[in-house]
Amino acid sequence: MRKIFLYTCMAVFTLSTSCRKDFLDRDPLDAISDGTFWKTEQQLGLMLNGLYANIKNNNTIALDQMGDNSIHSSPADSYRIFSSGNFGPDLPSVNAEWKSQYAGIRQCNVFLDNYTRATTVNEKVKAQMAGEAKTIRAYMYMNLVCFFGDLPIVTKPLNIDELKAKRNSRKEVIDFILKELDEAAAMMQKDPMTGDKLGRLNKAAALALKARIALFDQRWKEAETAAKEVMDMGVYSLYSTGKPSTDYNDLFTYKGKLSAGANKETIIARLNLEEVSMHNISRETQVPDQNARYSPTQSLVDAYLCSDGLPIDKSPLYKENSYAALFENRDPRLKQTILAPGARWGGRKDGNPANKDVELFTAPKMIIDKLGSVTLTGYYYTKYVELSAVPNYAKDANDIHVMRFAEVLLSYAEARMEQGLLTQADLDMSINKLRDRVGMKRMLLSELAANNMDVRTEIRRERRIELAREGQRWYDIIRWKEGKRLGEDVLGVKKALLPAQQAGKLTVNANGNIIVMSGRQFDESKHYLWPVPLDQLKKNPDLGQNPGWSN
Repeated sequence: MRKIFLYTCMAVFTLSTSCRKDFLDRDPLDAISDGTFWKTEQQLGLMLNGLYANIKNNNTIALDQMGDNSIHSSPADSYRIFSSGNFGPDLPSVNAEWKSQYAGIRQCNVFLDNYTRATTVNEKVKAQMAGEAKTIRAYMYMNLVCFFGDLPIVTKPLNIDELKAKRNSRKEVIDFILKELDEAAAMMQKDPMTGDKLGRLNKAAALALKARIALFDQRWKEAETAAKEVMDMGVYSLYSTGKPSTDYNDLFTYKGKLSAGANKETIIARLNLEEVSMHNISRETQVPDQNARYSPTQSLVDAYLCSDGLPIDKSPLYKENSYAALFENRDPRLKQTILAPGARWGGRKDGNPANKDVELFTAPKMIIDKLGSVTLTGYYYTKYVELSAVPNYAKDANDIHVMRFAEVLLSYAEARMEQGLLTQADLDMSINKLRDRVGMKRMLLSELAANNMDVRTEIRRERRIELAREGQRWYDIIRWKEGKRLGEDVLGVKKALLPAQQAGKLTVNANGNIIVMSGRQFDESKHYLWPVPLDQLKKNPDLGQNPGWSN
């Protein structure tokens, strides 16, 4: 039944976005048409549901590979190519992102251009729906402005081939996004949706996205205000069942699905249903007989503090005398994000079903022999792995968390810090809530000063750790102007810590770390923006190219 519903949404979009040529076009009496469609709440709901496909699903996780947290096993992977800096305006993925986002924007424009025609539908209901459409449209413009900078602002239902306008400035686009989100927040209800509307957007979704884009544009006060408004709603809280050793990880399994009822943290999610809308993230992460598609980098592993609150280059607790030692006396989120020896996993396959310890991870596998998951870096993810979904291809119905209350707390702390207003009370109502959930030592301004630790560095570190594998790392690197990180070699574990039979002829750097990928580049004069796609420039030369890129 659900599949029929989804197909109906697609068919309705096709009908509703067609052009009416002249007054001789009559509404057919035996089929749905644009002229008869925009009448009932059910019809508006069908159209609105179709818009939700534009919120990124499993590619939210893939986006993390554009930064320095992860690397894909395939050199041809689009996100790996983006992270390398070795691409141009003719890369198909650049054009695909532009086209897909503007196609989604057009769908939102169609809805917003027509929903008021449903004169029999309650005005409050229509306002809620319009707020959702505005939020989704703003979300897509957010993606585009972060990638491309200046953009055409389009609010009418035009096809991609009809976009002949010049680009509006980056400031104008972000002003438009913020205005859209303010309007949407005013139109939508405060409480999360439930029942058959579970997962639909509410006021907090618009405000949380506002905080995100305001941070990106260094509009600190606007980011602080939007984040604090979500915090003060009293609607959202961190997912916690009183089990600090597992709660953070459990949030990204079936236990954390919105439909399970215990998750009051996720503000925006792509909900997935068994046998209807499933993905392959868990299996790709620990695929038992091939390369793991996503390998965490040494850079990410090194970012985790020791349990005394000090970084690994300052703490006496940090040891490198074995692979297992890397995970000891560290921020508990390390073991709940990166697979540690002794943890259950789905990636081992030794050919002997009698082995009862087959589900326990012992050591990384670097050589493909069809008997276990292979990592490029010496590390595997356990975050976003639902073990029950690993054995079967594309049978993962896990939710994808696009916006969490945790990010709102991080945004609030960063915005306060950048204004020079950060207090210990601010940290206690934000970052220390995240640390309390996992039993990590609290962040104290007095201790940071005593240990000569920079507050900005530590707040940015906290964001990286808490949001690892959630698609935000590239955006943060770009907005912090830390692009040089993307020009560095991708490194893995020290070769000396691998089992001898797995070490092979791996290339290492001066410190003994595996060199997983070299030849990356980041040109400060151009790589903070993507190039305008060549296909779009051919259709509309007035778009112009971004600085530093040649056509």
